[in-house]
Amino acid sequence: MKRLFIILLAIHHSLFTFAQQTQKPPLHGKNWMAITGKPLAATAGSMIFQKGGNAVDAACAMLAATCTMWDVLSWGGETQALIYNPKTKKVIAINALGVAPTGATVEFFKNKGYNFPPEYGPLAAVTPGTVGGLCYMLSEYGTMSLKDVLTPAMQLAAGYPIEAQTANSMERGKDMIKQWPYSKAVFLPHQGEKREAPEAGEIFIQKDLLETLTKMVQAEQDALKKKKNRKEAIMAAFDRFYKGDIAKEFVRGCQEQGGLITINDLAKWKPIEEEPMHVNYKGIDVYKLQQWTQGPMLLQSLNILENFDLKAMGYNSTKYIHTIYQTMSLAFADRDFYYGDPYFPPQEPIKGLLSKDYAKQRSQLIKWDVNDPDIAPGDPYPYEGKTNPYLGLLKQRTNTSGDNNRNFVPAHDSTISKANELYMERLWMGTTSVEAADKDGWVVSITPSGGWLPACIAGHTGVGMSQRLQSFVLDSSINPFNVIEPGKRPRVTLTPTLALKGGKPFLSWAVQGGDTQDQNLLQCFLNIVEFGMTVQQACEAANINTNQLWLSLGGTKMSDRIPRPGDILVSNTTKDEVKNELTKMGYKVTTGNRTSGPINAIYFDWKHGSFWGGSSNNGEDYGIGW
Repeated sequence: MKRLFIILLAIHHSLFTFAQQTQKPPLHGKNWMAITGKPLAATAGSMIFQKGGNAVDAACAMLAATCTMWDVLSWGGETQALIYNPKTKKVIAINALGVAPTGATVEFFKNKGYNFPPEYGPLAAVTPGTVGGLCYMLSEYGTMSLKDVLTPAMQLAAGYPIEAQTANSMERGKDMIKQWPYSKAVFLPHQGEKREAPEAGEIFIQKDLLETLTKMVQAEQDALKKKKNRKEAIMAAFDRFYKGDIAKEFVRGCQEQGGLITINDLAKWKPIEEEPMHVNYKGIDVYKLQQWTQGPMLLQSLNILENFDLKAMGYNSTKYIHTIYQTMSLAFADRDFYYGDPYFPPQEPIKGLLSKDYAKQRSQLIKWDVNDPDIAPGDPYPYEGKTNPYLGLLKQRTNTSGDNNRNFVPAHDSTISKANELYMERLWMGTTSVEAADKDGWVVSITPSGGWLPACIAGHTGVGMSQRLQSFVLDSSINPFNVIEPGKRPRVTLTPTLALKGGKPFLSWAVQGGDTQDQNLLQCFLNIVEFGMTVQQACEAANINTNQLWLSLGGTKMSDRIPRPGDILVSNTTKDEVKNELTKMGYKVTTGNRTSGPINAIYFDWKHGSFWGGSSNNGEDYGIGW
């Protein structure tokens, strides 16, 4: 009887844990759902839905709005998207990442004394991709005109009440912003005063950006007057940005400030529609972008974790945390060495990396009583019938500890100040994510980024340039697939996700936060699939973060980016018993109030024919459903 009571008490505690009140209520809708990084931007998506647009139209409107609101990205950044097409019942991938410009070579940066390309300024820029990605998605899979979709963003550019987070970022970064004349004119309207950036609630006006967006719409409307069809008209706006007067001013402004981007770099660039990567985890097909992102790392992790009974371990138990940490360390070691632009040689061994047999072999490397600080890249080549040409290079690699002051949060997510009280704000900040779905079955998941504050604006375009070049390496011993080269795409952290179950959408989710993105997305997925959480509970649930990886962003020295074995961030709600056990296993435990960036997600409730929307309590992200 006593044993039965203990079992019932445990069940009650488990149900209470996962049925507890969330800090934000879940979103519900039966017609559409729109979630993103700024409430006003989510409103932009709702405006498009209310006009009859589909999820692609709404996602493009939210993307445009978040760029205009500098939600730690801008129009000169990059866009990565997954789209479920209900007509073909397939997931497609959109690669709208810019490329390294002419002159961006290893020799160029090493001659300037860099160990990695710089974090900020014109020399950090790849070619802009977001404009092209938006135009392509809208023309191919949307239903509305560019004019309709850009109208909310144009209204924002004409003036909107700026929120404190963005306004304060401008103020903190003003010393750097003052180096760039076009940025200074936009971000510091009160030059010479004590506070030079806008105040929270002040109407923030971007005349140059409004002019750029107006020119794009004019190009579309002129094409329509010439009897061009909808797609051709939208791509006329694309051409004006990448080949016309907007391009000329962008390049002039970039080069004036020391940047490398040329007219030819812009004219040659195009977005790419691709086949996504995917694996099946316990009957659920999980889709990610290709190895030019870190996305396959999550897929590798799922393949490894499939070999264990996670549910039996218990949510965030010591064994569960250890299993997740070791699994991610194995997958990140492979990411750090083998991922890169698939359109440039050498060819990445992605088939082997995503092999179930390779995952089983990797899973057998886990030491169950201690953290393994020596986890290294594996050898996936035999799993695709090849011999690894980099065995000698792998032997040269070392995995020594880096700077003990390295943060869990990538540098672009951090504030300029190092003050401890700003740690939580650093954790909230990052890029953004866009999630949209409609009753006709269209689903869109986007993780756009680039051009974050403090951003260098290119001339009178109002467009902030990307800082993504820093994700390249200059040393092949770190990653022979991701060495910088003109025309090449860097391996990025940006990683939206879609999952199908029974051939129908199951979950669409994304998050901000550099190298922590797939860490958080993996655990959010497991929270739902293994532990039965609702989507809102899963978005708010405590995660762990590992620092046993090469940082993809931030820092200019090797010591800034080298892995820190055993570093783990856990929630401050974690039991002392668990923290003590982790410490005994060799972990360096840090606790925090929040352990992920804002996760945004849509769950598809086929039983009731409705959507559940989730948006974590770690920032301004939220959504609207109907």
